[in-house]
Amino acid sequence: MKTLIVYAHEEPFSFNAAMKNTAVQTLEAEGHPVTVSDLYRMKFKAVADGEDFLERRDRYYLKRQLEEKSARELGTLSHDIVQEQEKLQDADLVILQFPLWWFSMPAILKGWVDRVLTMGFAYGGGMWYDHGGLKGRKAMLSITTGGPAPIYSEHGINGEMERILYPIQHGILYFCGMEVLPPFIAWGPARMSDTQRLATLEEFRKHLLAIPAMQPLPFHPLDHYDQGMQLKPEYRPQGPTGS
Repeated sequence: MKTLIVYAHEEPFSFNAAMKNTAVQTLEAEGHPVTVSDLYRMKFKAVADGEDFLERRDRYYLKRQLEEKSARELGTLSHDIVQEQEKLQDADLVILQFPLWWFSMPAILKGWVDRVLTMGFAYGGGMWYDHGGLKGRKAMLSITTGGPAPIYSEHGINGEMERILYPIQHGILYFCGMEVLPPFIAWGPARMSDTQRLATLEEFRKHLLAIPAMQPLPFHPLDHYDQGMQLKPEYRPQGPTGS
């Protein structure tokens, strides 16, 4: 199981770094090759713009999706984008390791998504959701939060974590065809004791070891939707009376 870890934290001694290191050590000990894209260390360019194309189909007006598709066909995507796409193509498992910032991912990781998951590669031309361009791969979020678990619950002030992560897990990873595994969340490591941090890393190690038998999150495939892209009645949640 070849694994790509896309790591987004600026501090090499952070808990996110400890989680990334734990993932590398655990997976490699099981015989799984691991590649890490350390975005801050790489000084990865986060802003998607016209410089992402060595040549432009239209140098007067930038229509990003058309330029992405054309550049992929012509081999004129920026080299740093091509390198990350090659890592993705070679991976069986993709782990995004990051701190939850403003209910989302850090800008450098969002920039990686914006620039690397291009039309014609990850989606487009009928490639989306369970027919996405990265079909056949598994993906998982590994994140840290600033606050404890109870505040990310149905009645907690921040709301349910499942809803917070939905745009990433469903709208990015599953949209591009990957099977999305249950995330691992380290709740407020800055508030933990050293003993608690070590225990959390051990929980993470066990989570990683369980990946081969892990069931993906139950997102609906395309054939569960009608021509208007509405969920067919037979797949809609039923009320308490079954109606």
